[in-house]
Amino acid sequence: MAKTRSPSTPPAPERVAAFQTGISAETRAAAFLMAKGYRILARRFKTPYGEIDIVAQRRKLIAFVEVKARARLDDAAYALTPRQQQRIIAAAEAWLVANPDHATYELRFDAMLVAPKRLPQHLPAAFDASP
Repeated sequence: MAKTRSPSTPPAPERVAAFQTGISAETRAAAFLMAKGYRILARRFKTPYGEIDIVAQRRKLIAFVEVKARARLDDAAYALTPRQQQRIIAAAEAWLVANPDHATYELRFDAMLVAPKRLPQHLPAAFDASP
């Protein structure tokens, strides 16, 4: 007797809402960066080590940007944990391997804080890759 595959269960509504909020926040953050003169090189760059929300370039600078969306900007500021920072650094290294022509650029790890009805807040050099 052949097994029948049960239909996959849809994701929980709160997970769908969180995903949509994240996509919206990343779109707002990317638009804000472009208005500041950055060129978006990648969005949601996935690696086995982690994901980079936005990779942006301005002149000879590459910014790896983590976007944090919360109800309040203060809450967003505290949402970037040391473990996440390490995953972003590892993902940035993978991005540089895939994009070696940018290896000589200045590298920076930024954060973009996004809250409803507020302009995104860009935090250049929010953390560094030093051990």
